[in-house]
Amino acid sequence: MSTKDWLEKDYYKALGVDKKTPTADIKKAYRKLARELHPDKNPDNAKAEARFKEVSEAYDVLSDDAKRREYDEQRELFAGGAYRGGFPGAGQSAGSGTFDVSDLFGNGAGGAGNLSDLFGGLFGGAGGAGGGAGAGRQQRPAAPTRGQDVNAQLSLGFEEAVRGATLPLQLSGPGACQTCHGSGAKPGTSPSQCPQCGGSGYVNRNQGAFGFSEPCRDCQGTGRVIDSPCPDCRGTGATNQTRTITVRVPAGIRDGAKLRVAGKGMPGAKGGPAGDLFVTVNVNPHPLFGRKGDDLTLTVPVSFAEATLGATLRVPTLDSTVALKLAPGTASGRTLRVRGRGVATKSGAGDLLVTVEVAVPTSLTDAERAALTAYAELATADPRPLVTAALAQRVATSGAHSSDGFTGTEN
Repeated sequence: MSTKDWLEKDYYKALGVDKKTPTADIKKAYRKLARELHPDKNPDNAKAEARFKEVSEAYDVLSDDAKRREYDEQRELFAGGAYRGGFPGAGQSAGSGTFDVSDLFGNGAGGAGNLSDLFGGLFGGAGGAGGGAGAGRQQRPAAPTRGQDVNAQLSLGFEEAVRGATLPLQLSGPGACQTCHGSGAKPGTSPSQCPQCGGSGYVNRNQGAFGFSEPCRDCQGTGRVIDSPCPDCRGTGATNQTRTITVRVPAGIRDGAKLRVAGKGMPGAKGGPAGDLFVTVNVNPHPLFGRKGDDLTLTVPVSFAEATLGATLRVPTLDSTVALKLAPGTASGRTLRVRGRGVATKSGAGDLLVTVEVAVPTSLTDAERAALTAYAELATADPRPLVTAALAQRVATSGAHSSDGFTGTEN
């Protein structure tokens, strides 16, 4: 991460702590925020996901004593005006631009030695080849960096989502070379110290009275060179691989939810930690059941006789069957609730919502037609009293039966 990034981000503010907070309390603050902002608790919440990544990045720096010390030092330099001329790597070299030396050292006190102390702290020391102000101080090699996060998709069945499951997920991408185990060197050999920077990862150059350090171009800041590269990874230490990750899906997960698998993302550089794997879950529909929150839904067709006279229905659940009592005169579209037969979660179990629909036969036998005709002749209840009343009012006001001549058709 560049100096500019560190100065623009207040990691203490991100975790809600101050600069004097002990490492143990920083870890507690991170765990609390991570639980609140975890993608599993905030599905489809981009703001919470961005905040989760922010606190994770802050924790990665502040939980490491070396990174935290370097972060604090550079922010102190910034507060003292050390970066008024710009940030290293931002289109200019460190120290370029215009700034007041008295702001840094107090009324002009100091000299070349003090300047070397300043830039030694800024870039981690000034050792290695090239000489210049501050030569002889040991320079640290480039710091390890965290690997990138990886996004993946996982499809599972409706019942697996309700009950929970442990499923394999295949990923293809860079991984530590199995031949050299990530060293980049041919088996039987090992990387050697870079002769240009002496293993520091940085070299010095002079510009007038100032001495500056920059990453060594021969070893790209690693402090080592590979004389005999690995034939499989060609010295990179990584190859494209297909790996299988086991993903545990919690019971009751919803379609579109995201799971975080820590440390299963891209491998880190220079020994840094791996990134995380974020899995988006896609739940396949069920042929019978639907879902509303933690409730399961089911539509059950019933006959006209069952809805009119009442009946006891046997309906399925995800685990077994239940008996459902249908009261006489049940209207089509009515929903009945079966307690505790929905989706089971940590907070409890939802219900099974059964909607009954009267099934209208499309064909009748002669005996069925005769029986239905006899029933229609005997029936006295008006199935549409409001419509009948409206028709009677129209007839009363017009004084005669009339028709507009249109015939209704089915849509």
